[in-house]
Amino acid sequence: FGNFIDDLRLYVRGGTGGMGYPRLGGEGGRGGDVWFVARERTTLKSIKERYPQKRFVAGAGANSSVKALKGEKGKDCEVHVPPGISVLCDDGKQIGELNAPGERFLAARGGVGGSLVTNFMPCKGQRRIVRLDLKLIADVGLVGFPNAGKSSLLSKISHAKPQIADYAFTTVQPELGKIMYADYKQISVADLPGLIEGAHENKGMGHKFLKHVERTKQLLLVVDISGFQLSMKTQFRTAFETILLLTKELELYNEELLTKPVLLAINKMDLPCAKDNLSELKKQLQNPQDFLHLLQEEMIPANTLEFKDIIPMSTYTGEGIEELKSCIRKSIDEEAEQKNEEYRKKKLLLLQTSK
Repeated sequence: FGNFIDDLRLYVRGGTGGMGYPRLGGEGGRGGDVWFVARERTTLKSIKERYPQKRFVAGAGANSSVKALKGEKGKDCEVHVPPGISVLCDDGKQIGELNAPGERFLAARGGVGGSLVTNFMPCKGQRRIVRLDLKLIADVGLVGFPNAGKSSLLSKISHAKPQIADYAFTTVQPELGKIMYADYKQISVADLPGLIEGAHENKGMGHKFLKHVERTKQLLLVVDISGFQLSMKTQFRTAFETILLLTKELELYNEELLTKPVLLAINKMDLPCAKDNLSELKKQLQNPQDFLHLLQEEMIPANTLEFKDIIPMSTYTGEGIEELKSCIRKSIDEEAEQKNEEYRKKKLLLLQTSK
C-alpha cells in the first residue's frame, strides 16, 4: 500500500515513582506520564522511522532525600501524532481520540512515589500496548471505482499531484489536496483508492481506506459515464449500476456514511455517446426504483443516495470543473450554516431552561 501508514502499534510506560524517606517521612516524586499530542505536519510514518523500537517510557520520579523531602516528578514523555488519531487498546477498544492540533491524551500515567501510604515504597507506572488508528480529516472524500478519474479530478481542482495513469488501481494510498478559492477559502479533498465490488469483505484495496470516509464532512461520487469493467472476467457495469454498487459498498461498511451530504460528478463527458448516456442516467436517477431489476437482488442497496447536485464534467477538457468547485463550496457553506443554526438554537434553549 505504498509508503502510507495509517495504523501503528506502540508500547507506552509511565515512569516509576521515587523512593520515600521513612526516617523523616519524605515522599518520592511521582513518575512521569506519557502523552500523545496532536501536531500538524506529523505522520505515523515519521514516528515509525524516528522511533523504530516503538517504545515510549517516561522518566522516573526523584527519590526523597534529606535535602529534598518531596522528590521531583519524573520527566514526561510527549509523542507528537497527526490530528485524526483514534487511540485503541490492544483488544480494539477505543480509549481516546485527537482531532485538532494541540489536543492531548494521557496514554500512560506515572507511578506514585513512596510515602507513608505505600510504606515508602514507590509504585511502577502504567504500562500498556496501544494502537494508533489514523482517519483522514477532510471536508470532501472522493469515492468511486478504479479509473473513474478521481486522481485526475484532484489534480485539476487542487495543487495535489497524485499519480495518474490509464490502468486500474493507480492510487495506492490516500491523497490530500486543497481547493483554493479567490477569497482565500480552502476546502480539503481526500482521494481514496478505488473500491471494487465486495470491498466491504476486504476485496481489493479500497476496503483498507474506507475508514477514511468516516471523518469527511461530505462525499463526492466520481462515476465514469461510459461505465466500468475491472477485467475481462468481471461483468460490465453501466454508470447507473456503478452508483448503486458504490452505495451498496458504503452501506455495508457503515450505514451512517449514507447520511452525509453527497454530490455526484459524472466524468469523461468528452467521450462519444456521453450525452446520450447522460440523459439515460438522469432518467434512471429520477426513478431508481424502476431500474433496480438491472442488478442482482443481493447487490441492491436498501437506501438509494439523494444527490445535492449532479455535475457533468471532463477532467480531460476541463468542462464542468469550475461548476463542480462552486457546488462543493456551496454545499460546504450550507452545511456549516446549518450547524451554526443548530448550535444557536441549542444555546438559546439552554438559556431559557436555566432561567
